Amino acid sequence: MKVTEKDVRYIAGLSRLVIPENEMEKFTEQFNQILNYADILQKIDTTGIEPTAHVIPLSNVLREDVVENSVSNEEALKNAPAVHNGGFKVPRVIE
Repeated sequence: MKVTEKDVRYIAGLSRLVIPENEMEKFTEQFNQILNYADILQKIDTTGIEPTAHVIPLSNVLREDVVENSVSNEEALKNAPAVHNGGFKVPRVIE
């Protein structure tokens, strides 16, 4: 498939891009190179190859979720500069 300058103008309009007239030939050539490469890729025999999202296999690297004892409220607040109603007292942010 050969892309023309008219096609490039149309695609640029859809993309809301302004391509200067002096660069139109360059963009047309680049579009054609991209499509030629896509044609080459279409000819590759991929039978027996599973589709993948990543080139290398990935695994979940998170640790198991284990219930453990946590610090008490008093322990968490013992070094707080100010405490209010059993929580950290902070400066007002929203007025």
